[in-house]
Amino acid sequence: MAEMEFEPLGPTILVHVELPQAKNQEDLEELHRLAESAGAEICDAIVCRRDGIDPRTYIGSGKVVEVADAVRAHEAEVVVFNSPLSPAQERNLEKEIGVRVMDRIALILVIFAMRARTYEGKLQVELAQLRYEQARLVRGWTHLERQKGGFGLRGGPGETQIELDRRALRERIAAIKEDLEVVARRREQNRAQRKKNAIPVVSFVGYTNAGKSTLFNRLTQSEVYAADQLFATLDPTLRNMVLPTIGKIVFADTVGFIRHLPHELVAAFRATLEETVQSDLLLHIIDIADPRIEDNIEAVNAVLAQIKADSVPSLLVFNKSDLKDDVSIGIVRDETGKPVRVNVSAKTGAGLEDLLQAVSELLTLDQCEFELKLSHSDGKLRSLLYELKAIASQSYDEEGYEHLEVKLKPSDAARLNKLSAGRLAACLYNFQGKGVPWQQEEEFDFVDID
Repeated sequence: MAEMEFEPLGPTILVHVELPQAKNQEDLEELHRLAESAGAEICDAIVCRRDGIDPRTYIGSGKVVEVADAVRAHEAEVVVFNSPLSPAQERNLEKEIGVRVMDRIALILVIFAMRARTYEGKLQVELAQLRYEQARLVRGWTHLERQKGGFGLRGGPGETQIELDRRALRERIAAIKEDLEVVARRREQNRAQRKKNAIPVVSFVGYTNAGKSTLFNRLTQSEVYAADQLFATLDPTLRNMVLPTIGKIVFADTVGFIRHLPHELVAAFRATLEETVQSDLLLHIIDIADPRIEDNIEAVNAVLAQIKADSVPSLLVFNKSDLKDDVSIGIVRDETGKPVRVNVSAKTGAGLEDLLQAVSELLTLDQCEFELKLSHSDGKLRSLLYELKAIASQSYDEEGYEHLEVKLKPSDAARLNKLSAGRLAACLYNFQGKGVPWQQEEEFDFVDID
């Protein structure tokens, strides 16, 4: 099966259905922005209020006539529903309206297909698209029931066309999964190497179009594509930075979230989203000028819970603060002095130093402090400590031993003790705390890939 490509949508009619019993319904304004991101020329938006869903056409025969009239009046080529449609409903609507009909999930898949640039991104999009089409093939394509004769690769005697296409889909899905597993193993190796070197990972998350990529570019001096559109960035981007009190860290820019992120996409982008789950800190980027700010925050938190990343420490970053006169640029702290929010402007660069300061504080929040007594033969351990920028002070005693005051996260101390073959524990001179940090070593999945 050839790689899937999508052309931008043409003249489009939007259909938004409001149901009284439905909770957390999709937003019509978000549908507008999604359609525009797919290149649609929006001709009209039809709002339908119903007490229940029509099993045949979702909106009922009377509303179908209204949509068909709007299609003819505007010469529209596509009708997009802001709700999930069953394969049968989609087929019935296309018969009666006479143009292509797609639901919200199909629209998002079109946008993702247009945005994917890397090999992994294209594979993930194709996998999501094939899974989506697989349901439609199984339930809706009655025109493929003609039987095929013959033997060999074309199928056995009496095998129907729909069975052939089902098998082709299954084989292509299996092949893509194998390719993605190779990419996932490579990503896991890179992640294990960062863990081995105790390099913290800080992931950018947030509602799509909150300014994540613009902020990422400002901080890392990168040129990640950024635009005023939903899902401008699809493929994850990782960049190294060096902070004075931390040393090397990795910033990861990820795909933006939306309300009710389709399960097909969560499943297909599992390897990419794992980067968020495995992070040491999440920067939750929020557009402070968006009137739906509370809804957007709730939507992002829901997706983080869905991918099991809600337990990762996070920092709220209120972007576009220059647009609000009553908001001061800088760090907002709780009663203990811990940074909980930073007001910044990615566009002007205001507040970025405060953001890096808050990141440094949070990454060192649970550090333990202890003293080491090193001999001249502990060069490897000394080198590793300097590389991690873990040394707070240095002195020598009368016997020539080097005394180092060290600050490390317990997890990093555990890995460093393993890297140094136990020398970190052997050189411990003074530790104030409950137990030594490398006793937590067994809690971490250490992978040596030398």
